Amino acid sequence: MKVTQEGNTVILEDVKNFNPKHIFECGQCFRWIKQDDDSYTGVVMGKVINVKKEGDKIYLDNTNKEDFENIWYDYFDLGNDYEEIINKLKVMDEYLDKATQFGEGMRILKQDGWEMLISFIISSNNRIPMIQRAINNLSKNFGTHIGEYRGQDYYAFPTPEQLNKASQEEIRACSTGFRDKYIKSTTQIVNDENINVLDYRNLSTEECLKELLKFNGVGPKVGDCIALFGMQKYDTFPVDVWVKRVMQEFYVDEDLSLTKIRKFGIEKFGELAGFAQQYLFYYARELGIGR
Repeated sequence: MKVTQEGNTVILEDVKNFNPKHIFECGQCFRWIKQDDDSYTGVVMGKVINVKKEGDKIYLDNTNKEDFENIWYDYFDLGNDYEEIINKLKVMDEYLDKATQFGEGMRILKQDGWEMLISFIISSNNRIPMIQRAINNLSKNFGTHIGEYRGQDYYAFPTPEQLNKASQEEIRACSTGFRDKYIKSTTQIVNDENINVLDYRNLSTEECLKELLKFNGVGPKVGDCIALFGMQKYDTFPVDVWVKRVMQEFYVDEDLSLTKIRKFGIEKFGELAGFAQQYLFYYARELGIGR
């Protein structure tokens, strides 16, 4: 991979397996918005960045090589060999072969654990536009103003200290719905007990999930999502309605419980379960499999 900088734009050449649409629209992130020019603008770790692919080049706008090396290389998981991951998955069965082809260029982002904790509490029984609205409202009302980019103001996701200053009513006013009490309770615990959610990355997957499930509003599926997207626990297998449908369509009996489907996925796909889940989820949702 060749990395150069022109002005405020970092240009990546010869990047394998990097498709912005499949990365940002596969359900793993909520602060990346598609622009009119087919680029995606995101807010990550207090920074605003725009990503666009043209030919075999990836353009990262509003950044520099130093931030690429210190933030974006890790965030976009560029140190992981996705060709190797895909080759291992696609030989498992014909369904993963098709799903990995369909989701070509998808990567699992290394996102902030605290932001994922609150974001996936908000995601429970919710639609992506509503999740995005709630997260943006919380950021605008309680986060730090980052600045303006292309005529729009952007705000960082609030820290536990910042969000803890919000009342339950103020959190609800951000379009969080019934999840307001869970967000308030979780924020209060993290803040009062001085918990660094990022430390959960250092735990085993089982211990990580055990800690996450202690928070109000975090059930098995939400916990698995936080562990996968915020803690890099790739041996998890979150099961939502789309994963249930694709698993019933291709792998398991219709009457199998979500818990048993999860167990099946973890046992079948092993240390790559999280990657398999993302390819299968995106494949099922986009093609309406199992409807």
